[in-house]
Amino acid sequence: MAVSRWMAAAEKKALAEGKSRAAAIDAVGDYFYRGDIAHRIDAFSRANGGLLRYDDMASFRLQPEEPVSTEYHNYKVYKPGFWSQGPTMLESLNILEGYDLRSMGFNSAEYIHTVTEALKLAYADRDTYFGDPKFVDVPEATLLSKAYAAERRKEIGHMASMDFRPGIINGKRGKHPTEMDIARTKIDDALMASDTTCVDAIDKDGVVFSATPSGAWLPSVIAGDTGIPLTERAQQFILVPGSPNELAGGKRPRVTLSPTIVTEQGKPFLALSTPGGDNQEQSLIQLFFNVVEFGDNSQAAVEAPRFQTRHLVSGAELAARGHKIGYRSRWNSGAAPVMIRVTPEGVIEAGADPYGYRVAHAY
Repeated sequence: MAVSRWMAAAEKKALAEGKSRAAAIDAVGDYFYRGDIAHRIDAFSRANGGLLRYDDMASFRLQPEEPVSTEYHNYKVYKPGFWSQGPTMLESLNILEGYDLRSMGFNSAEYIHTVTEALKLAYADRDTYFGDPKFVDVPEATLLSKAYAAERRKEIGHMASMDFRPGIINGKRGKHPTEMDIARTKIDDALMASDTTCVDAIDKDGVVFSATPSGAWLPSVIAGDTGIPLTERAQQFILVPGSPNELAGGKRPRVTLSPTIVTEQGKPFLALSTPGGDNQEQSLIQLFFNVVEFGDNSQAAVEAPRFQTRHLVSGAELAARGHKIGYRSRWNSGAAPVMIRVTPEGVIEAGADPYGYRVAHAY
């Protein structure tokens, strides 16, 4: 029996018992995590050498969390917390707020160099300091402060930096495990799957929704006859003692998934997200700038050429600054963003990357 039938049956039973719709939804969750489905997943895991158990499912409780955010001029950008890579974009915005990006020109060498160098610094902080805040003490306030961004901005020069440079926290520069500390295993290309997607919506009442659901990079394992895929996000843990993203029971890995909501002076403005692993923040920040700095509408912002640290635009000048230049096809960019915007006139417009087989609707 497919999982959808089980869930529908649980909801129908709860409604027949006179429960409200909200209570019925809770009953479905209980049936999934603490009912027959959880036992079936347990049995499948045991039979196939897995570690997931019924007790793991039964003890799980979804806990809503406040987003993290920063202000960029008149805009407020909201992202998921430090167990995702979301704050990477926020730190990058704080650093780049100190530049006149518009005067640099869209995708000019100076613009690409500056944005790239800011992203390098923010990603170094991600890999050094980010982890599940329920398990590690992440210096959240410092990483997202304007004062910290001002210090990081001083590290951006005219030439490209090839260094891995986490920021200085409490007088000490962080240290990330070196390549000597990490063992890597080559994964056959045939096993890789691009199964991340994204959903964004804004309605007439100003309710904004952004999500980036994913089963991870590898094909998911289906748990027996349940129809439920068990994802492999635990691959994003690091098996190095002392890392904030070190593997631990009950801990969330520092995932790449990073939906985005933006308001303008308190009013709904943008919902945007994309698949693409580490390229998510790089793509989304460019879409954001395409709209707020260069005046694009949603579709133009999504279709505009993007760079991923080594993307070629004005290549000779970028190479002269020390960047390593390479090309990637639109069909192989990794990211395939979707954006929905509320215009100053109150019109809801949408844009989707046609090269990523994405569709956008605005009603």
